[in-house]
Amino acid sequence: MVRPAQAARLNVFDRISEFYRGLWTAGLGRAERPLHTHTSTFQKCYSWQFMSAPNSIFVRACKSQPVERTPVWFMRQAGRYMPEYRAVRKQHSLLEICKKPSLAAEVTVTAAEALGVDAAIIFADLLLPLEVMGLPFHFSAGKGPVIEKPIRTKEGISNLRTDRAAELGYVSEAVGLVAKHFGDRLPVIGFCGAPFTLASYMIEGGGSRNYVHAKKMMYNSPAQWDELMRKLVAVTAEYSAAQVRAGADAIQVFDSWVGCLSVEDYRRYVLAHVTDLVKRLQKSNVPVIYFGTDSATLLPAMKETGAEVIGLDWRIPLDDGWRSLGHGCAVQGNLDPVLLFAEWKEIKSRAEDILRRAGGRPGHIFNLGHGILPQTPVENVKNLARFVQEHSAKPASGSGLRASAGAQPKAGRRRS
Repeated sequence: MVRPAQAARLNVFDRISEFYRGLWTAGLGRAERPLHTHTSTFQKCYSWQFMSAPNSIFVRACKSQPVERTPVWFMRQAGRYMPEYRAVRKQHSLLEICKKPSLAAEVTVTAAEALGVDAAIIFADLLLPLEVMGLPFHFSAGKGPVIEKPIRTKEGISNLRTDRAAELGYVSEAVGLVAKHFGDRLPVIGFCGAPFTLASYMIEGGGSRNYVHAKKMMYNSPAQWDELMRKLVAVTAEYSAAQVRAGADAIQVFDSWVGCLSVEDYRRYVLAHVTDLVKRLQKSNVPVIYFGTDSATLLPAMKETGAEVIGLDWRIPLDDGWRSLGHGCAVQGNLDPVLLFAEWKEIKSRAEDILRRAGGRPGHIFNLGHGILPQTPVENVKNLARFVQEHSAKPASGSGLRASAGAQPKAGRRRS
């Protein structure tokens, strides 16, 4: 059941959405006509840029600037492990939540406030851009996303659209709602899928163990592969820039499947396209986080994209990963998500180890090495966030003391 506080916020978000749609209808927005009913009226009627949080510890850490403590947030922090999210999912499908800005904003806000984290990542799905490119998909129980007509021919790639990114405006509208809710109290993270991961979904038709079809196109039809990658970069860059205009303080690029590639293949078929995407995103003047799983061997090449932050998964010690990047950028990570099922003593020990490996160097954002898993105990997530914030706090000048972090945090104690 949706809780009263959630319902009240949903009503507020709905009213705000309708208000700005009303401004648009009355002709107070820009003169151009929306391309789609989901086109973000926020961007056309009102600028949310002043509501971003550029001086937050999260944004400063992304820029490798000194901060008073390590910022922390979690990938998939709004998800099935939270009872509030499950209550919403009983009434709406995942895509319905994504496509109704008030719902996406409420799910985003509820998670960030419940966990007490230092950033809110907008609730959306990695594959949304595929729809506006002309490639429908659906979610199948037990299988995840299924692409109805995989792209495996030159003609299929040629038919993909790149002129409908504005139809994803419901995501940036949700970003605007979250940015308005938090103001400068909490930064908002927008995101998109990396071209390799999205291309693999499009070619494989869903999840894959060996990526045979995607790699066949890479090896046997490199011109077609490059055309597909260029189209994905064009759409995701426009989509992400809209999120920034709506108030996002950073963009995370998820390359969930990139770890299947050798270093040679990554450099030959992927690096140039990701670099192009990162450069386009950086024109919006927000930091870019580039995250891939099982990517330890790829880290030096991933750094060449120019992203301000490289996400590390749990398979490499944080100090080793940072060293392989030459300490030339910020890093994010990297606790194993499964550790959140352990006893608190073990979670605390592993979190301490990650912070110790970071060594207080500017540019560390604490996160998991991948997303929070279903069935994860919520209190462990809350306590981890609180522990990182307290344990990493720099002592006040002259005090010589650090906040005590030896005992398990008490549930319900919130940071200011």
